[in-house]
Amino acid sequence: QVQLVESGGGLVQAGGSLRLSCAASGRYTMGWFRQAPGKEREFVAAISRSGGSTYYADSVKGRFTISRDNAKNTVYLQMNSLKPEDTAVYYCAADRRLGVPTRSYDYEFWGQGTQVTVSS
Repeated sequence: QVQLVESGGGLVQAGGSLRLSCAASGRYTMGWFRQAPGKEREFVAAISRSGGSTYYADSVKGRFTISRDNAKNTVYLQMNSLKPEDTAVYYCAADRRLGVPTRSYDYEFWGQGTQVTVSS
């Protein structure tokens, strides 16, 4: 069973930064998703197993960076220039198959989520 443990969420003012971490029990394709109250879960970013390929939602391009440290089986989401509309519960997800999916239903395993709140 794949285990994912997220950390790094919190409260930050608009324009600030946060870094989320997701420690996995192995090396997988990884993605970050978020879900705001009353909204559907949406794709944020994804990274291949090697780290050579990354994908971003248009809403976060240029502000968020996904990266990984394969020696630690950990994936990061560096979030800069945060906006109030980035407020959500952020989830990391893992998939054992090849490819880098951007749809939530393509991911097999999910973390428990971490709250990110951006105040205006």
